[in-house]
Amino acid sequence: MGIFSGLMGNASQQDAQKVRAELDSILLTEEEVEMAFSLVRDLIVFTDYRLILVDKQGMTGKKASYKSIPYGSISRFTVETSGHFDLDAELKLWISSAVEPAEVLQFKSDDSVVAIQKALAAAVLLK
Repeated sequence: MGIFSGLMGNASQQDAQKVRAELDSILLTEEEVEMAFSLVRDLIVFTDYRLILVDKQGMTGKKASYKSIPYGSISRFTVETSGHFDLDAELKLWISSAVEPAEVLQFKSDDSVVAIQKALAAAVLLK
């Protein structure tokens, strides 16, 4: 069901060591992947230093965009769960004192967005 969930827009948790190997070229030598989620081909990666959003592009996914957000620069975030008529859940991130969110991530499952929100809260609030 993991592949089907990914295709339907649900994030699924990934093995941190496999993601570490995949992102080895962009991670610092001592940087560790603490948790990762895949959303179709894209990744949401929590390391001990930052949040990395990987946007794989094109037919093969060979081209990728890596957005690195240090936890200290995340000023706030919101989670909107799905309802009866609005079936998408949303996570919004604000950087420093920006008026508009720097990132808006959409999910088809409350479970996915709640798990990611918990990981984000632990990373931002406890570090």
